[in-house]
Amino acid sequence: MSTAPGRPQASSHRSPQGERILASVQASSGAADLPLSGVRVVDFTQVMMGPVCTQMLGDYGADVLKIERKGAGDLSRSTFEPVHGADNPIFCSLNRNKRSAALDLRDPQALAAVKALIADADVVVNNFRAGVMERMGLGYEDCQAINPRIIYAVGTGYGDSGPYAHKGGQDVLAQAMSGVMHRRADPAVPVSVYPTALCDYSAGMHMVQGILLALLQRGKTGVGQKVSVSLYNSMLAMQMQEAAMIMMADSEVNWAAMPLSGVFDTQDGALVMVGAFKANPLQDICKALDLPDLSGDPKFCDLNQQFANKAELQALFRQQFASNTRAHWLSRLEQQDLLCAPVRDLREALVDPQTLHNQMLMEGPGEGQTCRFIGSPIQMSGAKAGLYRAPPRLGQHTQEILDMVQEQAQAS
Repeated sequence: MSTAPGRPQASSHRSPQGERILASVQASSGAADLPLSGVRVVDFTQVMMGPVCTQMLGDYGADVLKIERKGAGDLSRSTFEPVHGADNPIFCSLNRNKRSAALDLRDPQALAAVKALIADADVVVNNFRAGVMERMGLGYEDCQAINPRIIYAVGTGYGDSGPYAHKGGQDVLAQAMSGVMHRRADPAVPVSVYPTALCDYSAGMHMVQGILLALLQRGKTGVGQKVSVSLYNSMLAMQMQEAAMIMMADSEVNWAAMPLSGVFDTQDGALVMVGAFKANPLQDICKALDLPDLSGDPKFCDLNQQFANKAELQALFRQQFASNTRAHWLSRLEQQDLLCAPVRDLREALVDPQTLHNQMLMEGPGEGQTCRFIGSPIQMSGAKAGLYRAPPRLGQHTQEILDMVQEQAQAS
């Protein structure tokens, strides 16, 4: 298969018949001209970390074959009601642009079909605990023996080896184990769970990056490799600044606890202010809030003093913010070119003009209702992510994929 300069190369093991099948699939889905057109992914993932990775690959043209448990499928199909519906919103949000095959991998014929898919694929992705794929005969060494060009991506909770490899991973656990959960803006507030799946999304995007890097390297070497990411590593990496301060300066930094920043209530809603990136941000904050210039007060004259007297300083801020509306104070802060924003809920953000301008909302036909979800956050001038395939019903493409395997076998 000819490959445009800079484009990840598809598997050279693919038969001419397999190439024609893949080209036909991608042309019919509208994804033929996208960056990952020609790349086939065998996807064993479920819940979020893995599916958000493979969805990104599918958004940009990869042919993603989602292998699901026969009769049950991805756990996210039943996270919330409708449990048995085809348009479960949680599942739909993570699984567009994929084909679904429902297989019982304990069946030797089903397992043989999957191995045949891997022989003709570019990428295998899973987010099982260490050892699960190996017990099915689908570990890295197994897949490498089938197809030396395979990129084998693994997402785990803590790593696929080491003292915690056997433990089940989950977003909240990674928050807790990595130190992310312990750090908070106000030490008087109890430790709590961050309510968005920060770890899953971060690790999923790291897995995308690893796969793309491996595809680029395979274009130079001709061989595949294993790519490993974990929730735990992604959370440690996200704290790179804080970690460097501890290891190099034996000092703690907490960006949420800076004395000139915070969340403040007004008469009709909260706002956030960040007093940073200015020569004398406190002076500008005082101008915006109709306060005397506190930057000359010995108690607040530098960052160390502002930290030492943060409670007193922020009490003055809170008193002023409570005296007028959010719109009033946002306008005053912006006049001083101070970083600020209203604190909103997701419903408000979804209808914001900037959200619509950025084309962050995607919709298309589902099985029982219109599917509506967040689109790709990556905007490319020469490649546009879109809804090329609706989130699949469980096993919707099983026969189609098995027929493809048979046709490839006959052509080889």
